[in-house]
Amino acid sequence: MPLARRAFLATLGAGLGAPAILRAQNRRPRYPIAFSTLGCPAWSWKTILESANRHGYAGIELRGIEGEMDLTKRPELTGERLKATKADLAALGIVITDLGASASMHMKEAAERAKQLDEGRRFIDLAHALGVKYVRMFGDRIPPEEPREVALKRVVDGFHAMARHAEPAGVTVLIESHGDFTHSPDLLEVLTSVGSPQFALLWDAHHTFVAGGEKPADTYARLGSFVRHTHLKDSRPDGAARRYVLTGTGDVPVAEQVKVLVGAGYAGYYCFEWEKKWHPEIEEPEVAFPQYAKVMGDYLSKAGQKPLV
Repeated sequence: MPLARRAFLATLGAGLGAPAILRAQNRRPRYPIAFSTLGCPAWSWKTILESANRHGYAGIELRGIEGEMDLTKRPELTGERLKATKADLAALGIVITDLGASASMHMKEAAERAKQLDEGRRFIDLAHALGVKYVRMFGDRIPPEEPREVALKRVVDGFHAMARHAEPAGVTVLIESHGDFTHSPDLLEVLTSVGSPQFALLWDAHHTFVAGGEKPADTYARLGSFVRHTHLKDSRPDGAARRYVLTGTGDVPVAEQVKVLVGAGYAGYYCFEWEKKWHPEIEEPEVAFPQYAKVMGDYLSKAGQKPLV
């Protein structure tokens, strides 16, 4: 291990001297790829940063650290340690692409709805403190026991409230194509009804293909102007369900999704959402993360994406 890297790792977590060390390093250009920490639920913050740097990732999506899903409770992201965390990220040239909140806007019962909105606001405030552009939230469900328009109005109202809170913080709230919101018409209805510059889309391209039954080009043609971030992953049938598999080994057209995004001039990150937290049987992050970086680098290069400077 080079001396400069050993010195950096010795100070990682303290933010001491890291920028100077970075200037002494010759790092290869990186593509705009990221991984979600949903894929490494047992990793420490130090391991997350080391692995992102080692495998050539330019970004990290924060979705829990060491099993704690409420990021506002993590010591690395609060109080005096926040400054050191930002220094470590800057030293490595890695950004936090977005914060993944669990807040779901479909909730109806007053106390539960208040809890969801409170989480959303706290994550927006944390994003502001970290200098992070985006916070992901869910529309999530359209309860079958009530009229669709009633549920959609509640979702829209919730995102209206989140966008209003996000505006003075300079943060944009993202609805993910997830749950009952995997069809372009439903997502478009919510996006246009909220109609705020602080509200946009996280395109989980796996879900719109597998659950929504849409071709990547068709989804992007309808929703591309709203896409600010992505989730990419592969899977294949496993009995009546599906199993997540290493990128390029399933039947999800990930290469085509990348080609569509690059061809349209998408300027965000190609984020690997490896759902290890929810599916412990899938491959370990030590296997999946470097494999995604290699395969995605090939996909991006072939699609004409230039590395980051």
